[in-house]
Amino acid sequence: MKKKLNTHLIVWGAALALIALVAVGCSAAATPAPTTTAPTAPPAPPATTAPELQGDMIRGGLLYDAWWEAIGAEAPTADQPLWKTQTTNTRTGPDTWRCKECHGWDYKGVDGAYGGGSHKTGFAGIVAAQAKPATEVLAILKGSTNPDHDFSTVLDEQDLIDLALFVVGGQMDTASWINADKSTTGDAAAGKTKFGEVCQYCHGPEGNAINFDSIEEPEFLGLVAGDNPWEFFHKVRFGQPGWPMPSGIANEWTDDDVANVLAYTQTLTTEPAVSGGGLLYDAWWHVIGAEAPATDQPLWKTQTTNTRTGADTWRCKECHGWDYKGVDGAYGGGSHQTGFPGIRDATSLSAEDLTAWLTGAKNPDHDFSQVLGEAYINALVTFVQQETYDSADYINADKTVNGDAARGKAKFDNTCAACHGTDGKKINFGDAAEPEYVGTVAADNPWEFFHKISFGHPGEPMPSGIALGYTLEDRANLAAYVQTLPTK
Repeated sequence: MKKKLNTHLIVWGAALALIALVAVGCSAAATPAPTTTAPTAPPAPPATTAPELQGDMIRGGLLYDAWWEAIGAEAPTADQPLWKTQTTNTRTGPDTWRCKECHGWDYKGVDGAYGGGSHKTGFAGIVAAQAKPATEVLAILKGSTNPDHDFSTVLDEQDLIDLALFVVGGQMDTASWINADKSTTGDAAAGKTKFGEVCQYCHGPEGNAINFDSIEEPEFLGLVAGDNPWEFFHKVRFGQPGWPMPSGIANEWTDDDVANVLAYTQTLTTEPAVSGGGLLYDAWWHVIGAEAPATDQPLWKTQTTNTRTGADTWRCKECHGWDYKGVDGAYGGGSHQTGFPGIRDATSLSAEDLTAWLTGAKNPDHDFSQVLGEAYINALVTFVQQETYDSADYINADKTVNGDAARGKAKFDNTCAACHGTDGKKINFGDAAEPEYVGTVAADNPWEFFHKISFGHPGEPMPSGIALGYTLEDRANLAAYVQTLPTK
């Protein structure tokens, strides 16, 4: 993956001042007389230039997408004040604050792709604003033309400057690359090469390693590219707010490069590589966007060895283990012991039997249908039947791993380091007093590490290793390398 350049663009307004020169006048008379020179005027003040706006146009493109994600703030809950002036777009809350929701991914507003359909607002695009001085655009963002368009209440000065720089310098007209039927003029063969060089390390060879939506309505790269190529173009050029996705502009991709990758991505699958059940097994409420349970899971009262309470008691892994073997595996002792069986033997059960277990037909205290809909129950069934694995050949009893650390380093550097850092310490799962890094997890609980590498982390944009094409040996190599990284 190419290293993201720290590109900063400077836009300035030109203001030229004419310097007045005063001519020296002389008079001549027939009769000689003293010659006098007119007094020289005071020097004119030097030419002035409008204050420069210094900032990051690429970051401005992220703010245009979802500014609260880009700045790490809470999403707004109330509608943006201008939203009440339109009635065609029925979205509410955070969506109403996204610049793109009013002005479109193609920046043309009502004159572009958002001129019809559920996204239509009737608001104008921002294409004409490219001709304005960045200082004037900055003023507009502060409400100079309409107080309801004042974003200074939620964004600081630098945020607004970056956004202004994007408006005047970051837009492009995609008409030459995207056709009216959403197809593209790009070269899919050239795009495949580019995709393989960068995108596949996170999105997988089929583009389905990260699900942008839900298990019920999965959304992968192939769907975005086919359904909304303008959005695809924008995100490839600027990145995804809140994610470590590189900017194509920063990586010196041309517009033809982006169109080529679009053409190739439109050939990719829109179907998931994994069910999503592995994420639910970890912490289902993060997957469905629900509040964590506050009371104990009903079956918890039947065991006395594990003293955890509340949400932890609802995690499938807390009963059945990260190795899926329950009392017969790593959770057969220690503070996590419950005495409950694992689910490895359940792989032979029919879908009907597994569904009966998950919906309480076999045991009313094991009824998850009260919190999970049919699509999620089906995902768990598929996970149990088809996606669990036996890691015994790779993880030893002393928690060491039988893997090639050198091979694992290559995979870590290509994919994991973007989020976790080259030393694995960029994300702290614990706190300052008791830090927990990816190296900590790999060393202390390699079974958990294997599971998360395989399926991702619930509620986070972590790719599924299975969708990336990682074999169990690949995952062991990765674990072996990560066990060499700092643990504190």
